[in-house]
Amino acid sequence: MGKMPLIDGNIDLRFTQNEITGAIGDSVTVLPLVVAVAILTDLSLTMMLLWFGIFQIVWGLYYGVPISVEPMKALAALILAGTITTEEFLLAGLLLGGILIVMGKTGTLARVGEYIGNPVVRGIQLGVGLVLLETGLQLSAGDVQLAVIAAGVAVGIIALGYWNLTAIIVLLFGGIVAGYQVGFSMPTSPDFSGLFLVSGASLNFSTLEATAIQLAMTVGNAALAASVLLYDYFDRNISADDLSHSMGVMNLTAIPFGALPMCHGSGGIAGKYAFGARTAGANIFLGIGYVLVALLGAGLVAAYPLAMLGVILVLIAAQLGKTSIQKAQNYPLVIGIGAIGVLINLGAAFVLGTLAYLIFQRYKRV
Repeated sequence: MGKMPLIDGNIDLRFTQNEITGAIGDSVTVLPLVVAVAILTDLSLTMMLLWFGIFQIVWGLYYGVPISVEPMKALAALILAGTITTEEFLLAGLLLGGILIVMGKTGTLARVGEYIGNPVVRGIQLGVGLVLLETGLQLSAGDVQLAVIAAGVAVGIIALGYWNLTAIIVLLFGGIVAGYQVGFSMPTSPDFSGLFLVSGASLNFSTLEATAIQLAMTVGNAALAASVLLYDYFDRNISADDLSHSMGVMNLTAIPFGALPMCHGSGGIAGKYAFGARTAGANIFLGIGYVLVALLGAGLVAAYPLAMLGVILVLIAAQLGKTSIQKAQNYPLVIGIGAIGVLINLGAAFVLGTLAYLIFQRYKRV
């Protein structure tokens, strides 16, 4: 039988090289996406990374495994594409926080998962990737020369066999370019703005639509799939309802104070494991790392080249698309949902995809 979540003083914490590399495995998509949100919205990189750092440590110690804390990617894609405002983005995160707590407490998450099947989750994931791809190409077109340089770096890293590190290496390269353009100097004061932005939000259709879209990905990828991986990798019996509850607590606690909506993604768990993490020591390392970047590296964000940021979004989009196709169980439906997501919008993709999935399931039973 797997081990249950715990805080009992017997947590296995190791601070080895493998835990450090495992921490990097979880950060490779988090940092680029958070930097993109910081550059293109009113949210503060300092505050977002502080909360990521805090919850990496909190949930690592609570669950006793290298669990992930990631941005809610569907919501991030919507705000980066300009589909929703910052206030709507944050309010959707709060709504999800409340929904996830209720689902976790009542044990209804698995039942919801029966209606939002694998093809819908993977289709929405593909649609999010395509939306990020479109946004990335638009940003890259602003300075083709810089975009080509960044793409060249990415191709070189991929050729060396380090696909998983490509986005974060291009991110660091862009930081060097930004530092060269504005001059390397002592770190500027951290930016603690971005508090209480959600107070100006009003509930509207765009917010509800964004909430539903993200819920599909959260149920499938950040709860059900994450629960399975934690058992497979670490023999820890953490239910999807447990994860749902902790995601709800995390968002209701932090979003009013400058955080962006967060979740426990299966991709981050797989990244930690693949890069060597076996204990919550990886979470301690990563939490401290996020806090240091928040306090010392925020000054470069304002100067970060948007064209290079566009290449990073293209790389994240490619990874999302690759994962969605590899794990798809119904290719035509997944591709159709993804296409609707980018050609119309992700809300239509979610509704039409869910209806198509339910009709298909009923047809199979006949």
